[in-house]
Amino acid sequence: MSNTQEVVAAISDPGEVGRADHNRGDRIIVAISNVAAWLFPILMLAISAQVVLRAAGHNQAWLDDAQWWMYGMAVLIGIAYAVTTNSHVRVDIFYDNFERRKRIIVDIIGIAWLFLPFIILCWDVTLDYAISSIKADEGSDSPNGLHNLWLLKTFMNLSFIVIAFALWSAYLRLMRQLGETRLWKILLWAFPTVAFVIDLAAYYLTLGVLVLGAAEGTTTREITRSAVFQPLELGETEISPMVVVALVLTVAMIVLARLFARKDA
Repeated sequence: MSNTQEVVAAISDPGEVGRADHNRGDRIIVAISNVAAWLFPILMLAISAQVVLRAAGHNQAWLDDAQWWMYGMAVLIGIAYAVTTNSHVRVDIFYDNFERRKRIIVDIIGIAWLFLPFIILCWDVTLDYAISSIKADEGSDSPNGLHNLWLLKTFMNLSFIVIAFALWSAYLRLMRQLGETRLWKILLWAFPTVAFVIDLAAYYLTLGVLVLGAAEGTTTREITRSAVFQPLELGETEISPMVVVALVLTVAMIVLARLFARKDA
């Protein structure tokens, strides 16, 4: 009778799986996530305490708010952790049967062409959301709830930066595994992400300059309606001038990086 035993289940720390391939950015995300993970046992205690207190007739509105705060914070950081450790749910019936190089390419396209631009868009959309909450000193709807709700909304906006950092670190790791470490190829494979970042940078830089030079009493809404932000007409289509600038600059960066790479070679 054989003494060998088949292992059918194992418990492991996702943050340690594939650690040898992790770069410094990956390890930073894992470290942040390990700290954020302590929110879950605290959340369980908060839920249990509220159930007992409510049954005793001493409902605490601030505990209800605290539960949503902790849950939101933990889940948002959890997204970054899932990206770094590749522990997210993947709905793809073909992926597992691909060869290794093809799987890496699929992951790169998914990150640099889809996921990362979406996260950057989420940051952009929630930026004004957070700033408005700070200006209004937004609090809880309940008199006994947790006030300073702007803290949560600001954290939500900042968390998208953390997620974007995790995605970019994962992208660089995948490019290294693909054998592509030259700058021009890194920029080329991430063309939509790079162009989108430049587009936002051009927009906010232009907006900032116009705000500083605007007459007193001019609102941001009025400034964004100025000619520089108006779409350009190209035949029957319209395109933002910032998008044109972003596309031109992105192509220029890739070409220059390619030329410098040839020069160094």
